[in-house]
Parts: sequence; structure tokens; C-alpha cells
Amino acid sequence: MEICLGQYSGKSALVVWSSIAPLFKGIGFLMIIISGIVSWYYNLVITWVIYYLIHAFFPNIPWASCDKSWNTDKCIVSRADRLLMTNTTSTANLTGIIDGDVSSYNSTGNLTADLTYNTAAFEFWQFNVLKKSSGIEELGEIQWHLVLCLFGAWLLTFLCLIKGIYSVGKVVYVTVLLPYVLLTIFLIRGLTLDGAAEGILFYLRADFSRLLHFQVWLEAAVQVFFSLGPAWGSLITMSSYSKFKNNCLKDAMYGTLADGLSSFYAGFVVFSILGFMAHDAGLTMEEVSEAGPGLVFVAYPEAIMKLPLPHLWGVLFFVMLLTVGIDSQFGMFETVSSGLVDSFPSLLKTKKIQLTAALSVILFILGLPFATQGGIYIFQLIDWYASSLCIVLGSFLECIVISWIYGAERFSQNILIMTGRPAPMVMRICWCVLTPLILLVVFFGNVTQYGPPNTALYTYPDYAAVIGNIFAILPILPIPIFAVVGLLKGNGPFVQRIKKSSEPDEDWGPVEGRQFHKDYQYEGNVQKNMLINLVGDRNV
Repeated sequence: MEICLGQYSGKSALVVWSSIAPLFKGIGFLMIIISGIVSWYYNLVITWVIYYLIHAFFPNIPWASCDKSWNTDKCIVSRADRLLMTNTTSTANLTGIIDGDVSSYNSTGNLTADLTYNTAAFEFWQFNVLKKSSGIEELGEIQWHLVLCLFGAWLLTFLCLIKGIYSVGKVVYVTVLLPYVLLTIFLIRGLTLDGAAEGILFYLRADFSRLLHFQVWLEAAVQVFFSLGPAWGSLITMSSYSKFKNNCLKDAMYGTLADGLSSFYAGFVVFSILGFMAHDAGLTMEEVSEAGPGLVFVAYPEAIMKLPLPHLWGVLFFVMLLTVGIDSQFGMFETVSSGLVDSFPSLLKTKKIQLTAALSVILFILGLPFATQGGIYIFQLIDWYASSLCIVLGSFLECIVISWIYGAERFSQNILIMTGRPAPMVMRICWCVLTPLILLVVFFGNVTQYGPPNTALYTYPDYAAVIGNIFAILPILPIPIFAVVGLLKGNGPFVQRIKKSSEPDEDWGPVEGRQFHKDYQYEGNVQKNMLINLVGDRNV
């Protein structure tokens, strides 16, 4: 829906909704605000990657040993050493290390606080990269190594987007294709390691009983929004640059298929390495399988040190992460900048470079709190609250506007003008019924589980939850605000105002047929001559 909408209108995410249904102008602002917020904190991930990449070139990789200034007397080089250090400890109770110190238990299940060990990779992440404070209440000092890498991340973003979409079109040949090459290299290497087969079997061995758990479906649905990117605005923005007669339906299907298969393919790479780690440490797959930053910045760096030529594998791994991270940043950043250009074309259309530079500087300065000792707590708080609810709600409203207010059949005719055939009936049924219902279930499912991102080791204070809720509500506010303002400014009876503000404005129409917009028939049949001119095929 979004790809067809952007290609047909040639408008960015901010502007297109005010044109197709002015009453719902706020949806465009929802997309811009979400993309802006995520662009703001997402570059911290790229910052960490740059820091690791730099250290991968060091003669002595710092997470390879326990003789550094930040290491504690409980440091061990690898998880295999932990088995030797805790020979009285039940192996079944040796847990992961992503969220904090690993607490060991004796054979009776009692906590033995004196048997707590961290791997060198974990201590590098916690005590060198983050220099983590005790909580969000204690932001601590600015970490200048992170500030420099954060500056580098924004400089890289600026250079890649210096000419907007024209720069991206060239850069993505590297940032999209290179990760597949590197993933394949890692997969080939991973398959040669001991334990890789067990890891892959663990990955492929499905537990179908889990499909009966609502939480599995809920998390899968939310993941789709982060993986495919609907409601972020980037799909509409990028597709607005497509050729008008491009087969956007085929693009959407190929893109979705490529996304799913890429995730499936990457799973083999991840679990072949995790299988090797489990075999090397004498642990089960459940005990070494980690999520979040721990997998990327703790488990994988630890595994890399066990491979021949660890410097080479370290550089390749973090270069791959850098390209993937920058690629994700492109769409969100371009959504914000293109929206501003479309909103103020006379002022900004010829000043794309200056706008990109200004946004990069502003977001860099606003991102400095993330570079403090308590920055990781801010990052987790914003990441938890910023998008999960408003993204789902925004997608639901998109379906309502396109399918029921503008009209699914009318929109299908718009697709006919571009591609020579209307949207398939199954797709229209999804837009009108299935997708909105699923989105409502996902939305209320998220609401029932809403709360701070507390862990077993840290509980966020109440005021942090208030701040998080502000970020959750902020993107949604423009929707009712612009709707109310638009209705108050309208003329005539209230019902008439709603009807008029729900209709497309005079600027709505196909990007290649704007000269026809006054004659374009929104109701009934599309003019035959216009179809012939736009499609170029009298038979169609």
C-alpha cells in the first residue's frame, strides 16, 4: 500500500496524507516524528560498531584477554574457562551474561556469590565501551571515546546522504550487497566449526506448541514493523522517487520475500557460531543463545577470538554491521529531510546539502546524553517506548484512510494507471478487513503488556516511565490536533466539514498527470483519454 501510494503521488510521507485526506494530516507527522526519534538514538548502535571496528585493528584485541585496566579479578577469557572455575557449580545453572554479572549456583540451587565470573568480552562491553553507571539516575561523565565515534557515525550518515536520494542510489549498491557477501563468508566459515551442526539443528527444530502462545505471534507481528518498515514513512518516501510506471506491486512482493529469506539465511550464520560456542564451552544452546546487544557485542566478539585470524574476522564482522546499520539509517533520515523539503519547497528545495548537514549536527548534539555512563539506560528506555504502540496505531489508521475513506477500489484504479492492472482482490480484502483487525489485536496486546523495560538487575524509577510515555504519546498527538484544527477552520455544518476534509485536495493526483488533476474523475469512471496518455496503451 505504501509503495503504491508513494509512487502514484510522488509525495513524501509528510505531505501525502494532507493531500489524500486532509483530516488525517497528522499521520504524516506521526511518521516524521517516529523516524526522527529513531534516527536520533539509532546512531548510538552505529557508534558502538565503529568503536569495535577500530579496536579490531589493534595488534592485541582488547576483548581477548583479562589483563586490561578495566578488567576485574573475576574476569575469564571465555565461557569454557568458567566451567573450570566453577567445578562445583551445576552446569544447568550457568546462564547468559547479557544483562549483568553471571551468578553461579551450587548443586543444591543456593546462590554462591563468591563464584561470579564475567568473560573478557563482557567486561570490555560493560567496563570499557559503556562504562555503565548504576542507573538512569546517575548519568555520570561524558565518554569521549563514544562522542568521537558518535560524531563519526553522523559524519558518515551525512556523507552518504549529502545529495539525498541521488547519493543513496549509489551507496546502497555497497551497503545492501556487501552484507550478503560477508554473511556468506561467515556461513562458510561457521559450517567448518565443531558444534555448528548442533547449532543449526537447534535453529531448525521447531517447537510447534509455541504457536499456541499469543506472545509469540505478538512479538512476530511487532518485528515485521522493524524489519519491513511500514508506517515509518521511509517506504512512501523512497517509492516517491520511483518511475511512475514502475511495477510497484512486484517490488512490494519481491521486497517482502527478500526480507524474510534474508532473515532466515542470517539465522544459519548466527546459530552455526552459537553452536560452536556451546560446543567449546560445554554448554547447551539455550545457555549461549542471547538476544539484543549481548549477541552482537559480547557473544560474537568472544566467538571471533576462537577463530584463526581473529583480526580479519573481527573487521569483516563489524564492517558488515556498519553497512547494515547505515542502510537502516538512510530511510529514516531521508524521511525527515524529504518531509521538510516538501513542506518548505521554496526555501529548502535547492539547499538539500545544508539541510542534511544541519539535521546531522542537531541530532549529534541531541545524542550526546547517550554518550554518558548512563546513556545505555536512556537508549533502552527510548527504544522501548518510542515506536511499538504508535507504529501499530499509525498502520491501522493508514488502512482505514486508504480502504474506507479514500476507497480501496479507487486506490486500485490508481494502481491500474501505473501498472496496467488493479490491485489483486486478496490484497484489497487484506487492506479493508484482515490487516486492520490484526493490527487492532496487536495494538491491544501491546497495551496489556505495557510497562518500563525493567530487568532482573535494574528497575527504572517512576519518572523514567513518565518520560517514556511522553515519547510514546508524542508521535500520536499530531493526529487529533490537526484533525480538530482542520475541522474548526472549515465552513458549514459539522458533518459537512468532516466530509469535505476527508476528500482529496486539489493537488491530489498522479505525479505524471498533475496537469489533469482538475479533470480527474474521483467518482465513477476514469477518463479514457487520461488513461491512454498515462499508460500509453490503448488496449489497457
